[in-house]
Amino acid sequence: HSCLIGETGRAALAYLKERHIKNATIQHFGLGYAPDGWTTLIEHLKAKGYREHDMLEAGVVKMRDNGTYFDAFIDRVMFPILDVRGNVIGFGGRIMTERANTGKYLNTAETLAFKKKENLFGLNFAKNDPSGTLLLMEGYMDVISLHQAGITNAVASLGTAFTPEQAAL
Repeated sequence: HSCLIGETGRAALAYLKERHIKNATIQHFGLGYAPDGWTTLIEHLKAKGYREHDMLEAGVVKMRDNGTYFDAFIDRVMFPILDVRGNVIGFGGRIMTERANTGKYLNTAETLAFKKKENLFGLNFAKNDPSGTLLLMEGYMDVISLHQAGITNAVASLGTAFTPEQAAL
């Protein structure tokens, strides 16, 4: 989040503003920015005492064939993915600069805590909606926009397919 509201996140913040996302909504959903750089997150987390192997296990870095690590999210608007209790279990990132061999959206790799087929984006907020119903949206921005407009029962699957596990949830 600090990268989003700082100097490095100007383009990412402009993207959110172009989508009419208000500062209060950015704060509410904990939106952020992963700067352009291969080891920005690695360096930040190492300074906090984390090991690269732990970062790999958490799904926020990847390992090259030669055994070196690199950030999983580079130059992306970041969407924290929370479980129903409000714990951060993963991240989604929207690309800011077109790159070959990468999708527009990228989720954290599957981990012990994060299985995208078993979670819904926004459920931690939507569960409190008094309607007792959920509206299934396509993606993060749909959910965020509806919540900002006061429609707080919107959720989204974390991929292209809606799974039986998500329906049961």
